[in-house]
Amino acid sequence: MGIAADLVLIVVAGVIGGAIAHRLGQPLLVGYILAGVAVGPHTAGPTVVEIRDIELLAEIGIALLLFALGLELRFGDLVRVRRLALIGGPIQILVTGILGVVFAESILGWERIPALWMGAMISLSSTMVVLKLLLNEGKADAVAGRAMVGLLVVQDLAVAPMLIILPRVSDVGGAFDEVALTFLRAAVFLAAMILIGTRVMPFLLRRIARWGSRELFLITVMALGVGIGYGTHLFGLSFAFGSFVAGMVLSESEFAHQAVGDIVPLRDVFGLLFFASAGMLFDPRYLLANLPVVIATIIFVVVLKAVVCGSLARVFGRRGVEPWLVGLGLAQMGEFSFLLARTGVSTGGLSDDHYALALTVALATMVLSPGLFRAATPLHRVASRFAREPVAAPVAAALEDTHDHTVIVGYGRTGRPAAEVMRQIEVPFTIVELNHALSEVARTLGFDVVWGDASRPEVLAAAHADQARLVLVAVHDITTTRAVVKHVRRINPAAHIVATARNPVELVELADLGIHEVVQPELEAGLEMARQVLVAYDKSPADIQIFSDVVREEMYGPIRAGGLSKRYTEILSDLGTSQSNTAIQWIRVPSSSRVGERSIGELQIRTRSGATVIATARGRRGNANPGAETKLRPGDRVAVLGTLEERRAAQELLEAYTTP
Repeated sequence: MGIAADLVLIVVAGVIGGAIAHRLGQPLLVGYILAGVAVGPHTAGPTVVEIRDIELLAEIGIALLLFALGLELRFGDLVRVRRLALIGGPIQILVTGILGVVFAESILGWERIPALWMGAMISLSSTMVVLKLLLNEGKADAVAGRAMVGLLVVQDLAVAPMLIILPRVSDVGGAFDEVALTFLRAAVFLAAMILIGTRVMPFLLRRIARWGSRELFLITVMALGVGIGYGTHLFGLSFAFGSFVAGMVLSESEFAHQAVGDIVPLRDVFGLLFFASAGMLFDPRYLLANLPVVIATIIFVVVLKAVVCGSLARVFGRRGVEPWLVGLGLAQMGEFSFLLARTGVSTGGLSDDHYALALTVALATMVLSPGLFRAATPLHRVASRFAREPVAAPVAAALEDTHDHTVIVGYGRTGRPAAEVMRQIEVPFTIVELNHALSEVARTLGFDVVWGDASRPEVLAAAHADQARLVLVAVHDITTTRAVVKHVRRINPAAHIVATARNPVELVELADLGIHEVVQPELEAGLEMARQVLVAYDKSPADIQIFSDVVREEMYGPIRAGGLSKRYTEILSDLGTSQSNTAIQWIRVPSSSRVGERSIGELQIRTRSGATVIATARGRRGNANPGAETKLRPGDRVAVLGTLEERRAAQELLEAYTTP
């Protein structure tokens, strides 16, 4: 079967390796690399035959990886992290890179060009590993977590220029004029991309989105990512660099969140090929034959990055345990180090031995990262005793864009009236809508809109669902509703979720997922039609409300077989014999009343008038089920249920306490 058999072998090995890595608490990419080692030519067992073809497919994985990175990064991200990222980030890359070059030349005995590649690889940390650590340890929003993310953003941005410069240095021996020409080409490409990205790409995606084809939108996004990358390759620049710039430009558009959500599965599949192909080049015999060199390099990388990153964090105002967390948290080589190493091998800048060392050290430092990060706090305590410095606990940073709002998923027939009501009562909300035409309608009305598929975590994150008080799922697709509920439950367990269900089966399924309220539009429409019938037969509003409440209680409770229950029959019978003048009336306690702090029980409203108090209101606060101990004050409003005579008697009773 040729390459098809190789793909099957890699995917199966990747599943096994990823599952093992996940169970051991390691990033999935570690499992993918080990899977590549297992099916590579240097180990026994099943072996990939068409390695070169797999490497070519892996190039697409590189492009999609950087395209997705560009989509997720915005220029505003650098503004938010400010001084530490913009100043400390470049300093960290330069210092660790230069010292890495010195180490490779003086200790490892490498030549200048391979040493430059090694220095660049050492300067990068693993975004995937660090974010996993921060989430697992609950420090993603701590000051140290913010500092680490800021430095990682700058490191990720530095990958693209590294991919431009380093291959050219390998080709021409570091000639300045060739590097300058590369930068000139990059400048021309960036200018063209800004023009195309701000005018052509959004126009194209907007037209595709209006057609409503998810499949065509996905194909278009992928074509833009890899197509522009291939165009830069023909232009003499890096394939991956073009994809990264395309993602960065597109990230500023309204389509970024949906594009990320659609491209992530493809990125992950092709990313598996990339990491597996990287593992295929690893030779375990190299590790055994060069164990002292590997251990020395691991120690150098961990100590160097911990000291440099931790020191920069302290210089830029971090105190207590925070520099320790930043330093030890970033003390590893990252996934983009693999990208650089793979590019170095393909361009001749690195030999197989160089690559094997870099791969082995990167893999080892990733595996060590969780233990190093958890050791930061106890190490800080020990150091504080000698330095007589008080131990400072991590201080939580204020979340940006925090607001107690509502997320409305879907701006269709159900979501639109909900949004209108919320606008009238001034409740903050954000709309998530996949239909581009509907999203444009909502945006023209001044609503906050995120265009995209709410079943994608990236789209929900853009709507700040993790900070929402309420999530209204106003779509009628059970698959989307199920995915939205699961994602919201994971990122915001305290959120109140309201969703729609088309039938009792969906109602039960959604209730099992922990939804607070489920609405069946057909049932509500039927109840409204029944209400109109009862009004036409002169039934009182109170009787109609009671019947509606009982039906909702029955239908939204456990599903019962066989039509209306006995309780329904009783209610219908009661409605047939009730007096049409039975109703609810609101009575305001006069401001001159001498009721004072007397309770409903003390006033004996039910005994003396026959009317039942079913609700009270004071200002904007209401009590839907007041007890006999509820106090009444002048200015309060009281809702009583009874006949016309009973309601008049209740009003006279309250007015009897009025001062003459």
